Amino acid sequence: MDRRVFLAVILAALVFIVTPILFPNSAPVSRVDSLRGDSSHATAGKAATLTGAKETQDSSHETRVPPAILTPVSPAASSGDSSSVATPHMTMWYSGMGGAPLRAELTSYTSRSPRSEGKPVVIATTKGTPLLQYRLLLGDTVLDLARAPLAVQQSSGADERTVEYQGSVGNHTVSLRYTGATTEAGRYLVHVSVDVSPVSGAGSLVLELPSTLVSAESDTADDIRHLAYGYKPKGGSVESLPFAKLDSGVVKQVAGADEWVAVRDKYFLVAVMTPDSSLGPLTFTGAPRVAKLAPEAMATATLPLRDGKAAFDLYVGPQEFERLRALGHDLDRVNPYAGWLHAVVQPFATLVTKVLLWMKSASGLGYGWVIIIFGVSIRLLLWPLNQSAMRTSIRMQRLQPELAEVQKRYKNDPDKQRDALVKLYQAHGMTPFSPMMGCLPMLLPMPILFALYFVFLNTIEFRGVSFLWLRDISAADPYYILPLLMGLSMFVLSWIGMRGMPPNPQTKMMSYMMPVVLTFMFFRFAAGLNLYYAVQNVAALPQQWLLARERAGIAKGDGATKDRRDKT
Repeated sequence: MDRRVFLAVILAALVFIVTPILFPNSAPVSRVDSLRGDSSHATAGKAATLTGAKETQDSSHETRVPPAILTPVSPAASSGDSSSVATPHMTMWYSGMGGAPLRAELTSYTSRSPRSEGKPVVIATTKGTPLLQYRLLLGDTVLDLARAPLAVQQSSGADERTVEYQGSVGNHTVSLRYTGATTEAGRYLVHVSVDVSPVSGAGSLVLELPSTLVSAESDTADDIRHLAYGYKPKGGSVESLPFAKLDSGVVKQVAGADEWVAVRDKYFLVAVMTPDSSLGPLTFTGAPRVAKLAPEAMATATLPLRDGKAAFDLYVGPQEFERLRALGHDLDRVNPYAGWLHAVVQPFATLVTKVLLWMKSASGLGYGWVIIIFGVSIRLLLWPLNQSAMRTSIRMQRLQPELAEVQKRYKNDPDKQRDALVKLYQAHGMTPFSPMMGCLPMLLPMPILFALYFVFLNTIEFRGVSFLWLRDISAADPYYILPLLMGLSMFVLSWIGMRGMPPNPQTKMMSYMMPVVLTFMFFRFAAGLNLYYAVQNVAALPQQWLLARERAGIAKGDGATKDRRDKT
């Protein structure tokens, strides 16, 4: 193992040592026009927020507010006063008090929480409050719908299920209609229309988002660390606000013209989307910490009423990459990878995710076999570059005595030394940059490996996927088999690479130490990542062996030539 291989191994080790410290853990969908309804809502009147914080024209504004106005609206009625609407993949419950959506049960996903393991995932708040709570701002009048009992009517068709709540609130008649599709494209999506009458002048509907979500994961603390709000300004980039970044009692306001606002945990999502980017202003408020975690926060959004009407789409479901991408508006970026390294890591993570999902769809194989094929394919694609790099390494090895001689001869004259080295490289068809270029192919897999770390950590498509003895390829191997195989394959790869190399105690020590260090470090990583790395190492063995034979043959030829020269 020469200096280039040594450098590649060191950089790979640094990537996986530093990454956990910086980022601690843990059938195709067709494009659908999810934003139905009237798309001509105009911004009407002065928008106000649920907390009563002072309105601002800035795009982002923070103020400290007293605890008194952080009290959420009153909880809705218990599930005994609720009604449910079932589609093939989701059952949604609604409250008779204010017609608010209470919770959703996802039949296609299984909870891993100790309290509900094996049961369908339920998206709900921990306090039993609705997923959305409504207030109406009509001039100087504030109507809290959570205190209003409404009558319910249900209807169903071939492709959709509808539930409508109607009733009188103060001197106004309020109607809330929820329409959910039974089709594959509309899975987890509910269209909401609001009608208030009579309304004179401007009015707004205030939506209070969930303050937290019930965890469906075995590692509840890790799920809490992923809690975050997100929003997408019209024409802008997706913004993410982790609960942990919202200080207690601090209000962050964002001006209007937002396409969507959402709350998420590690794998699931509640998002409000509008057809005309009329959401806003948005208000986000931090809540007190609990054991250094931020399990709660508060968020509100306003939606203008036009002639007493408003409409939006409510997504309550998993963060499936293809499904969110089909909904558009960059909703697939609601969960940014790698924190402050997002701009660097996300493109690779998105590309890797697309390729793996495509391979799964095209082949029909399980994700375990897809990862194996993917790892072998990457190694085959890089074969020519690695071949060139390894041969450059062999040529550099043969050139070392002449380089040392030139450096010794002109050690007191840097200019002559530089010119002599350039001529020496040219005589052998190389350049002074050849050593660095020879290292590049060994580093090319690193961005993919780094991206896969986050893909397995955050992508729901790998959640709970079993393979051979593994119950979940997104979690660590419980028997440590894959990390051991990865370390063993790395050691064999290094051992073969050292054949025919000049004796070097430091290189020999590193070839033994690095597999051991990486093996223990990979104990904590996703089994899928260990599988990919082990497959990469095994797929590289034939090439390493062929190059080692070539190196040994060249060294033998050089030795025979030297013997003949000595006899002469």
